[in-house]
Amino acid sequence: MKNHQPLTRHFKRLFTLAMSCAVLLMFCQCSTVSNNKATRVVISVKEQKLALYRDGKLIRKYPVSTSKFGEGDKPGSYHTPLGTMKVAEKIGGNAPRGAVFKSRRRTGEILKPNAPGRDPIVSRIIWLTGTEKRNKHAYKRFIYIHGTAEEKKIGQIASYGCIRMRSRDVIHLYKKIGKGTEVEVVRGSLPGSLIQATLAPAVAAVSAIGASADLAKAERVPSHPALQKDRHMPTLVLSSNGGASWATPASELGH
Repeated sequence: MKNHQPLTRHFKRLFTLAMSCAVLLMFCQCSTVSNNKATRVVISVKEQKLALYRDGKLIRKYPVSTSKFGEGDKPGSYHTPLGTMKVAEKIGGNAPRGAVFKSRRRTGEILKPNAPGRDPIVSRIIWLTGTEKRNKHAYKRFIYIHGTAEEKKIGQIASYGCIRMRSRDVIHLYKKIGKGTEVEVVRGSLPGSLIQATLAPAVAAVSAIGASADLAKAERVPSHPALQKDRHMPTLVLSSNGGASWATPASELGH
């Protein structure tokens, strides 16, 4: 029985590595389905910026203004809701820049940026609906991404719950997104890539699995002679910090 213990131990390690690769593959596939084939919007409260992503890659950033009252979804709070929402309606596609809206209808008035004493919704309205419990009231609260006449305040907290943009920026964004586009509001910084942001949990999962298998040091797999019949096959090197690489067999290395 003792002769079979090393073989059993290494089979367990191989199984652990296989599970690690499966987890990583699962996250890669999820990233491809949910991010790489879609246009998405992420808004950072910390940076007061909106980022447009396509195929997981950052396309453009715009300065914005979120609520000066903070974040949340309570009706009557004037907070900007956090979490993932979707574009429910797009209004004003043919309106000229600076066109004023009241109750989502054009008034016929057109304002120049920073018109004194005026703070209406202008140019475009992108109406959001919540997809999570923490933003379920967004649609009924009339949470929009919209143009503002007070462009001098863009880049700082200034709104009453909506996400404000410069007219030229909201017109550009309006053309790039459609109904159903995901819009996520986060407190933290914007990710440079949605692919990197999606893969982060996978890296952490692989690291945790490696640590639980007591793989404190980088190890070549398979390592038991009984499993190394093909010595020309590259082996996977996995470290406990989540890193992984393919190692060339010793027979193929220079002397």
